[in-house]
Order: sequence, then C-alpha cells, then structure tokens
Amino acid sequence: MTVSMLDRRTLLRGAALAGGGAALSSWFPAWAQPVSAGIAATLPTVAGTDISLRIAHQMMTVDGRQSHAIGINGTVPAPLVRLKEGTTVRLSVTNDLDEDSSIHWHGLLVPFQMDGVPGVSFPGIKPRSTFVYEFPVRQSGTYWYHSHSGLQEQIGHYGPIVIDPAGIDPIRSDREHVIVLSDHSPLHPHMIFKKLKQQGGYFNYQKQTLADLIKGKDQPLRDRLMWGGMRMDPTDISDVTGATYSYLINGHGPRDNWTALFRPGERVRLRFVNASAMTTFNVRIPGLRLTIVQADGQPVRPVTVDEFQIAIAETYDVIVEPVEDRAYTLVGEAIDRSGMARATLAPREGMTAEVPPLRKRPLATMKDMGMGDMGAAPVVGGDCPPEHAAMGHCTLASAAPTDRAATASDGMGDMPGMNHGAGGMKHSMRDFSNAGGVRKSPTVQTISPMPVDRTGEPGQGLQDVGHKVLVYRDLMAVDRNPDVRAPDRAMEIHLTGNMERYMWAFDGEKLSEVKDPIPFLENERVRVTLINDTMMGHPIHLHGHFFELVTGHGDHAPRKHTVQVQPGGKVTFDVTADAVGDWAFHCHMLYHMHAGMMQVVTVRPRLGDGA
Repeated sequence: MTVSMLDRRTLLRGAALAGGGAALSSWFPAWAQPVSAGIAATLPTVAGTDISLRIAHQMMTVDGRQSHAIGINGTVPAPLVRLKEGTTVRLSVTNDLDEDSSIHWHGLLVPFQMDGVPGVSFPGIKPRSTFVYEFPVRQSGTYWYHSHSGLQEQIGHYGPIVIDPAGIDPIRSDREHVIVLSDHSPLHPHMIFKKLKQQGGYFNYQKQTLADLIKGKDQPLRDRLMWGGMRMDPTDISDVTGATYSYLINGHGPRDNWTALFRPGERVRLRFVNASAMTTFNVRIPGLRLTIVQADGQPVRPVTVDEFQIAIAETYDVIVEPVEDRAYTLVGEAIDRSGMARATLAPREGMTAEVPPLRKRPLATMKDMGMGDMGAAPVVGGDCPPEHAAMGHCTLASAAPTDRAATASDGMGDMPGMNHGAGGMKHSMRDFSNAGGVRKSPTVQTISPMPVDRTGEPGQGLQDVGHKVLVYRDLMAVDRNPDVRAPDRAMEIHLTGNMERYMWAFDGEKLSEVKDPIPFLENERVRVTLINDTMMGHPIHLHGHFFELVTGHGDHAPRKHTVQVQPGGKVTFDVTADAVGDWAFHCHMLYHMHAGMMQVVTVRPRLGDGA
C-alpha cells in the first residue's frame, strides 16, 4: 500500500462519504466511528451492571467492499463493554443466529460456568434463546470478548472490554482510544479451513522464486536445496495471509483511514487488543515512542519502545505523548508482511501522514526449526523413522548418498542428525527421545532438537529493525505477585503440528483424541514449560487464570493470560490453580484450535481432612 494508492482511493470516495457518511458507518459502535475523539463518558457504550447483547447476522463494508458478518447489537466490532471493578454484572446475551453461539470473556476471572466455552463450561446458547452471564468483576484493565463457537470469531463476533479500577486509575492520561486489531476475509471461514486442509501453504503468495535466486535474494542455493530436501518452507510464517485478509483497526480497512484525535501535549492512552483470528501484528507509530504500561490488563513498570509485537488474544496498554501539531500513522504490520492495518493519530479530522512501505518479509531460521543458536541445519541420517523418510524430511542412514554433490538435501555439513563421537549429540528432527510424553502420531511432523527460551528476543522478523522492540523480559509487574510460593510440581507440554496435513495438537494428541483432562489440584502451584516443536509461533491461552512468566523477575514476574511461544522456542510460567472447574487451554490461532490444538484443564477441589 502506498500513499498514492490512498490518495486515489480518497478521491474516488470523496463524494460518497460527503453524502452518506452516517449510513456507511452505521455498523460501527461509537468508539469505532471513522473519526474518534476518544472514549468518554458522554459516548454511548454498553456499560453498567445490567447489559443486553444480541448476536445476529449483518453486513459490513471494508475499504468499500461489502461482505457478510456476525455482529453484536448491530456493530462490528461488537460494542465496547465498560465495567467497574468491584461490581457484579449481569449480561443477557440473545442468539438470533440459526446456529449455536457463545461469548467468552477473554482474560476475565469468572466462575467456570460463566466462562462461555461450549462443551467445556456450559452448553452454548441455542438459536433464538437467551443466556444470562452473571459474575463479580474482580479486576481492572483492558480485555476483550468473542465467540467460542465454530469459526464465528473470524467474521466479526468480537469486541473490547474496558474495566475501570474501583479507585483512582494509577495510569494517568488525558485521553484514551481503544485500538482493536483484526483480520477479515470475504471468503467464508469454513472455506478458508478447507483450503488449509487441502494445502497448508495455500495462502502463501510470498514463496521464494527462481528469479529472486538469480537476483541473489532470500536464501542462497545451498540453503534452498537443504530446506527443500526436508520439505520445509522458510517463508511459511503465517497460515492465512494478505492474499485473502484485509487487516482492520476498529473494523476499518487500511484505506478507510480510521482517525484517533489528540491535542498536542496530551498524554494519550491507547488500549490495543489483538482480536484477529490468525494474525500476529507488529505495531509502531513512526515519530512517536511507545510506553507500555499494561500487558493483558495487568499493570507493568513502564517500558518505552519503538515497536512491539502483539500476538493473537494479547492486549497492551500504551502511552504516547505527541507534542507536534501533525498527523502520525499507526501501523499494525502483519508478521509475514503481506499487508498492514493502518490508522491515523491526528489533531484534526482529515489529516494523514506518510504510510511506510511494507518491510521485507522474514524467513524462518535454524533457530525457528528448534536448533537453538546453532547456525547449521539438521541433516539426513541419525534417528530417521521410515515413515518420516518417506515424507522427505530426512534420509535413512542406509540410504544416505555417498556423493555429497549428488543430494539436494545435503549442504548441512557434519551436523544435526549425525553422531558426534561415542557420546555425541544427535539432532534428528523427529527424535521422540527429545520429547517425553509426546505421542508418535501423524500430528507430529517435527520435534525441536534444541529448543531455547526466546523470551529475551524480539518477535519473529524483528531482530534487525534497528530500533528498540519490546521483549517479554522487559515486562515487570508493578506489584508483588499474589502467590510467590515455589512450584509444587513441574510439567512440559509440547506444541506439535503437521503443516502438510494441517493438523495441530498438544503432545501429539488432537482434542478429539484426548481421553482425560489435564489435572490440577486446587491452589497447587505448577510450573509449566511450553515447548514449540513447530516452525510457527503459537499464542497459548489458559482460561480462568493468570500465570507468571519465568523471565528472571522473581516475585515481580509479569502476569499474563496469553503467551506467544516463538518457533522452535520454549516459555516457562508458574500458575496457581485457584479456580475450581473445567477450563479451556488452547492455541488462540483460530484454525489451529479448530484443527485440534486444545485441551481441557480440570482444577479439582481439595478434600477435607474428614473426607
């Protein structure tokens, strides 16, 4: 997208906007209108302690193109739900669809019966019926809500939540805006899923080409042959891309120029929510520094950066302080650089700023393959199961070619997959001895030989951008953690997948194959390590709980409900199982969850001494 494209679009739409702006924006809630003065008490929002919401089909328009959507109270995104800490809220949700629906209150600490996950915590909301959610509001901050039924979330069934603290908000600001990032396709979500099942890389239009090889772009020939021999694609960063997606801010496409107003010198709070189905965004505002003050609704010590990566289902509260009387472009660039969400921060309506071009798309590296910091690649031989050799991901030692120049999968030197001496390491890409507890199933395409903690690294593709990027280790809680006990026990969970068959799971077992939930005992302290055995980042969400990331900050560890596990990496967190009941635990990439990357955590009450 270029500035000239935006200018042409503005000229073409000018007359229509002048004559029919109110009609064109009727499906947007007040806070998401094309020009927003910010959230204020005078703006109509869904607030209070008795709220009614209605789920129904509707149409929406993105960049002038109309498509089908599912909205709430006639808007996409859904209305801003504004609550107050310390109150009890009653939300009556009516389903006007011809199919079951639901609402999950993402990040809110509610009784499990109110969590809104069909088949786990309640039966769902039947067509033409009403379900009443009622729960105490136990926290403050920025959260969101969405459907947990089928693929409804993809077509508009999501909205933001702002919970004001019971007392004075310690985060001072003169104005605030909600920034809901999302992805939208005119293609029906079930068709998207069907195409992914037929061909995992169906939407990847940024593959390496012979022309680029001749020009010296991307991987050199040696690396291309090696990756090709393993049938691995270094450009496979996102499953669903800008080939079908428009990237939205508050329901507006990049050409719609949604505008957030400010006065120079104001301290502006931006409440970011990533409500997308499949897109990780890289967020920046060229010309302004961003001070992170909350993560997943929880206060953190202010950390100032130039850019941050926000995974699906995460929220960040950011303070900006523009002093110049000019416009700034808010950029939400898709992680694979196939498109961007774009808006404007400006003193006056109608202003625009230069829109930066999309940056060069990243390529997966050996570290993304689970090879740690080693610069070489996994090779043929070693532990190579026959079924994996048949798929081309390795070569049996007995069949390995002796002529090094004759094999397309060579070029890896005396490295992974080879034994280094009598007690040397083996680095097979499917060595189950590296993953105790993982079931040997078609869902497991690779096992990371040497996964490393990547919480101190910028997100994928942001290593060399030349400015400060937020990393998880930058986050530090403002207050001491509520539970600082040492863990009672530890467990590992592997994030597994098969891109060729589009199968995703925990520990090699899809949800449909799991026989028992993951058991926790009430109030026990558990250390969980998530190991990513795939070449794609996974945002993992635990319902009903916050957990503390183990990043070296002791009793001030950042508390989150969703964490991005980088490709080939691992993340460790401590959780106190303080909410009795059944809770969903899943990857928040919608099609990954739909394909099986979900389990249930059961927190069982402790029995009394006399039981």
